[in-house]
Amino acid sequence: MEQSYENIVVDSPRSGVARITLNRPERLNALTLGLVDDLHDALDRADNHHETRAIIITGAGRGFCAGLDLTGFGTIPGTETFGQQQQGMAVQQHIAEIVHHMRDVRQPIIAAINGAAAGGGFAIACASDIRYCSTSAKFGTAFVRLGVSGCDIGVSWMLPRLIGASRAWELMLTGRVVDSEEANRIGLVSNVVSDDELIDTCLAVAAEIESNSPFGVWMTKEVMWSNLEIPSLRAGIDMENRTQILASGTEDSKKAMTSFLSRTQVDWKNR
Repeated sequence: MEQSYENIVVDSPRSGVARITLNRPERLNALTLGLVDDLHDALDRADNHHETRAIIITGAGRGFCAGLDLTGFGTIPGTETFGQQQQGMAVQQHIAEIVHHMRDVRQPIIAAINGAAAGGGFAIACASDIRYCSTSAKFGTAFVRLGVSGCDIGVSWMLPRLIGASRAWELMLTGRVVDSEEANRIGLVSNVVSDDELIDTCLAVAAEIESNSPFGVWMTKEVMWSNLEIPSLRAGIDMENRTQILASGTEDSKKAMTSFLSRTQVDWKNR
């Protein structure tokens, strides 16, 4: 996982955990081509580093991520001769691919939301598997106030599934800001803690995840995301059934059954 980046910092605050810190604090960690490229690379490295069992994403300074850097995102290589709208579409797709990437990474992603999470930052928070925020956190998708659609970077798909369609419509049609207390009340986050406690709280959750089977956690994340997309209960249960039988045949699962009966701890081998 060791790699130097210009726009993010990756470290391991405890064994088995990779922390990705968006690191443009002077711009509230607003998204540029460089930051998005760095984030894609860091997610790839974490996914391929099998000792990493959980990922925490947070922001440097007083904000999580303020969304697109309005002073300039940059040009996607190879699109220099494109028209303005075509270049814009290439940028839009490049940013939105972060959501697919976060969903596809095997490890659960915990968002530690400190300060503003707006626009693309709000999308990154929604695309995380678990969300905790500090009391200073604020959430919003204000695109509707800028003359464009509030449906952006997967938020119109993810937000109704997180907080319900009625609440999601109200937030996206008004573009209003949600504070940490309301975010907790409507179920957007798992809990609100003080700024000083935020990372430690997320590390404690990561430790609970790490105590479980690597394959079991991987399959749980994969099946849960897939079941958000499956059109019927029957298809969802069919996938669960096959995954359970697949997982029960692993060495780790067989050892876990024995350890459960003997009340001993399992030494997971991911086999």
